[in-house]
Amino acid sequence: MPLVRALVRYGYATFMMLGLTAAAYWVVADLVVARGHTWAYLLMVPLLAVAYVVAFTAERIAPFFDNWNDHDAHGDNTATFFHIVVYEYQATVGVLLIPVICWLFPFQGLWPTEWPMWGQVLMAFVISDFGFMAMHYISHRYAPLWRLHAVHHGVGRLYGFNGVLRHPLHQIIDMVAANMPLVIIGMPVPVAVVLGFLISITLIVQHSNVDARLGPLQKHLAIGRIHHLHHVNWGTEGDCNFGLLLTVWDRIFGTFQETPSRPITAKDLGIDEVPNFPKGYVEQFLFPIFYKPGKGEPERYAKPAAPATPAQEARQIVDAAE
Repeated sequence: MPLVRALVRYGYATFMMLGLTAAAYWVVADLVVARGHTWAYLLMVPLLAVAYVVAFTAERIAPFFDNWNDHDAHGDNTATFFHIVVYEYQATVGVLLIPVICWLFPFQGLWPTEWPMWGQVLMAFVISDFGFMAMHYISHRYAPLWRLHAVHHGVGRLYGFNGVLRHPLHQIIDMVAANMPLVIIGMPVPVAVVLGFLISITLIVQHSNVDARLGPLQKHLAIGRIHHLHHVNWGTEGDCNFGLLLTVWDRIFGTFQETPSRPITAKDLGIDEVPNFPKGYVEQFLFPIFYKPGKGEPERYAKPAAPATPAQEARQIVDAAE
């Protein structure tokens, strides 16, 4: 078991980020682009399913915190399932809308189509990484956006399945800010498909409850402890490490933080003023309507105080008489 745990710790991120992305790239570059088999786009679905299965398995073998794996105790399985379905559906619709966007914004000559496809994907990902980081930063600073983004931060744990947990409206805003500029200047559909797959894999790895060891890249990728610090519920201390994958943008803009003020425990995640964050998908969808940052927990979510026991009532009577 120690050997298997070590293999997971050192091989998980590499397999997910490079192995599965390489498989997706081969499907698109060889089957779709080179051979014209557009049906091969459907193979992204089983590849994504493999990613979730691998993440779930790795979390059991080499977790950061064992109790983050207690899905029944957290009671958010159904909501997480719907978040995954909605996220991937919206991502697919975004790709399908690319021809329409290209028709509306005919600036196709700006995209470096002469580059090899892997170079186009790499360029697109680096630009998207910056776009997501910038929107992420703004979402923590601008209250209307934070009310939407807070849906992602409300959960009290991190694991691969909630990497794509976000409010649908905030996902649309993210896609517009980070990906639409690429589409407007001519990003082809095949590149967009691989980019979308890579972003999904990155979100899964970034939020996985896997004690991944990244070697010399540990300080340069927003994975593991670095992203845990972003999710802590210690007031504004989590307003750091906004990058999707790379920490370079946070370093440039002064928002990178590597060391927390104290050790992070399994109970230190969530929103400090909303300790009873809703567990159901519908309530999480409605959450931005009722949540007002800085005003405390909405009455809708506050749990009533437990009734006093007979012994406590007797004690209260005695205290009042004294």
